[in-house]
Amino acid sequence: MTQPTDIRREPDHGTRLRDPLHTALELALAEVPVLPLRAGKVPFGNCLACTGGACGGRPNMKTAGECRCPSVCHGWAAATTDRRMIASVAWAAAWHRACAVAYHPAGAGLTVVDLDNAQAVAWARETLPPTRVVPTTRGEHWIYRGPMRSANAVRPGVDIKSRMAYARWLGPGHGPMALLPSAVRALISGEETTPAPGRVVSSVHGHPDWDRTAGTGCRHTESYVRTGLERGLALVLARTESGAGSQAFGVARFLAVQHAKCPGPCSLEVLGRQIVAAAVSVGVPEPYAQRAVTNGLHGTGRTA
Repeated sequence: MTQPTDIRREPDHGTRLRDPLHTALELALAEVPVLPLRAGKVPFGNCLACTGGACGGRPNMKTAGECRCPSVCHGWAAATTDRRMIASVAWAAAWHRACAVAYHPAGAGLTVVDLDNAQAVAWARETLPPTRVVPTTRGEHWIYRGPMRSANAVRPGVDIKSRMAYARWLGPGHGPMALLPSAVRALISGEETTPAPGRVVSSVHGHPDWDRTAGTGCRHTESYVRTGLERGLALVLARTESGAGSQAFGVARFLAVQHAKCPGPCSLEVLGRQIVAAAVSVGVPEPYAQRAVTNGLHGTGRTA
């Protein structure tokens, strides 16, 4: 898709929202990648063939639709515009149980500013350029043209949903859609440089990436470290129903072993923060994720 997609209006959207499959097919026709959501408004868990990353996962969980498994696997990365796949027998059971439709904002060339309460909405109206607004149960989704990194809790009641994330489809909204402003991008920059003390932000992209300036004593190349981390994050993110905490421990332990012979420092805490964030993003409580990763990095054979 060469241009960000403008999600077209549906005159009977109240009816269509009650029919998730019909809604998904309409969105896919508008080049919006979609996936079903189960009870709890979360993605369906991986099938047996993909459990624990056995299928290899979708490449680094950065590109939707690459897994050859026909089932609805890998959370947000299952989102697709392939109407044949959406209406396939392999997806039929999921649609039968689906309670809602989600879409991958970045896949449609969009960013969603998720405002979770009245205070957050008031802040946005005072601070951000007006754009298309979709009412939610507790607040609003402000939709801008242009993708960016995703992060949760960039400020009280405000999440950014774009790359490596999904947003629930709640209708087309109202108002013209503005280009993604620098004020929204700055929310991520601020989060990366001044994280709240003692809090883990629930986003893989909510922390600075590892680089040579961080791991000055590491014997590995930057590409080697990044590749290992990305594969590990994919394994954690694939555990959408259970086991993400244990998987986070395993990934942290594996990375620690790879760096055991480095003269140091390797700044493994930078890698650890990203593993924690990945685990939190699929539902692991932050304290548990932090303990699991800390134990893994320091060689403790337990996750709690």
